[in-house]
Order: sequence, then C-alpha cells, then structure tokens
Amino acid sequence: MPQDPIIRVRGLVTRFGTHTVHDGLDLDVMRGEIIGVVGGSGTGKSVLLQSIVGLLKPASGQITVFGQSVRDTSDHDYRELRKRWGVMFQDGALFSSLNVQQNVEAPMREQLDLRAETRTALARIKIRMVGLHEDAFDKLPAELSGGMRKRAGFARAIALDPEIVFLDEPTAGLDPIGAAAFDKLIAQLRATLGLTVFLVTHDLDSLHAICDRIAVIAEKRVIATGTMAEMQEVDHPWVAAYFKGPRARAALAQKDIA
Repeated sequence: MPQDPIIRVRGLVTRFGTHTVHDGLDLDVMRGEIIGVVGGSGTGKSVLLQSIVGLLKPASGQITVFGQSVRDTSDHDYRELRKRWGVMFQDGALFSSLNVQQNVEAPMREQLDLRAETRTALARIKIRMVGLHEDAFDKLPAELSGGMRKRAGFARAIALDPEIVFLDEPTAGLDPIGAAAFDKLIAQLRATLGLTVFLVTHDLDSLHAICDRIAVIAEKRVIATGTMAEMQEVDHPWVAAYFKGPRARAALAQKDIA
C-alpha cells in the first residue's frame, strides 16, 4: 500500500471547558487503508472524527486532509473539501422526516447542481450499492431495522462519491451476523470505490476482519498504531487487556476458523 498520508493530525489539543480530551495527539491515515480507531470510553474517538471533519474546533494543533488545513481555510475551500469525504454517524443519523431516498439525495441537493431526476437515479444506485432493495427507497427511518438504517446512512455517506468515509461505530447494536455482513460491505466498497476508511469502533471482530491498521487512543493521545499482530506486542496495560483478553482470543479464533 502506498505510504501517502491522506489525513495528518499533529499536536491536537481538544477541550470542553476545563476538561482536556486530547493533549498533543498525532495521527497519520494512509490513502486507501481501513484504519480502526479504538480506545476506552471517554477517550475521544468520536471527538477526533468530528475534529477532522471540521465539526469541532480544537484548542490547538494542525489537521490537514488532502494536504489542506481543515481549521485554517475559507468557507468556500472548506465546502469544496467537504465534498471529498462522507460521514456516517452512529445509528445512521438519518433525517427522521425524510425517506431513505430523500436522505441519500440530501448531500447532493446541498452540494451539487443536479436535476431532480439525476439526483433520484444516483441516490437509488447508492442505495442498491449498500445492499438495500427497491422497497427501501420510500421507507422512513422509523420503518427500518437497525441494520437497514446503518446501510442507509452508509449510502448517504457515499452519495457524493467521496475519497474518504468516516464511520462512527457502524456495527454497534447489530447481531454478529449483521455486523459481519456490514464489515464485508465496508471491505467491498473500499475495494470497489477506492475508499480510505476511518473507522471508529470497539468491535474486535471488525478489527480482525477488515482493518489494515489500528490506532489506539489512551492518555489523551494515540499511544500505538499498527497491525493486529503488532498490537499483540504493545507494552501498555489497556492495549494488553483489550487485544489479549478473552474476547480478543475468541475473535482471533473465529477468524482462524473462517
């Protein structure tokens, strides 16, 4: 895999009032990889994602995506930059009053000057790409299962043909079969669309199944990055407990069986 950083974070400091979430956090994300971001509760995994995409303003530090600063840029340049990534928040975060097709059309309506019939055609292609059938087009989020909502959220995240997708706990709340199917979908779309995937997760099965590298957040920074095998060698209490505990051994055993 070419070592081409598509996302670069340096010296990130994030605070909410007097509470410091990140303090000097550094991270590189390489073009074309699936990177899994893990850490204990409250370590700021989702906060990091939101900072990278410009939804949160850090206290200090530098974030560049495609070589452009996310913090120090004009409104116009940020809008253009935002077209090059898609975000799927937890549980899909769909607009409750819009059906699936309208939800997927929403980024196109906001960002692109397209005719209505073109938006509709493109939205339906994206919906099919994530494994939803035609009968889902007109359904409201409340009429969907949890797995279908997540797939619809993924369809919206790829609506603008992004180069990067940010996925926040995409398999949370799914049963093991549904989670495995969603992992497979992520891997397939990465290969088909040439995506870079920034994956916030706690799911050890996902880390084993699809992640090229893992970044561990602890002590307000990224304390380790590497492959699953390399995580086994990291000398840190949380990393050892997470990657060598019984659930990790079970996930690894299941992968070996598969």
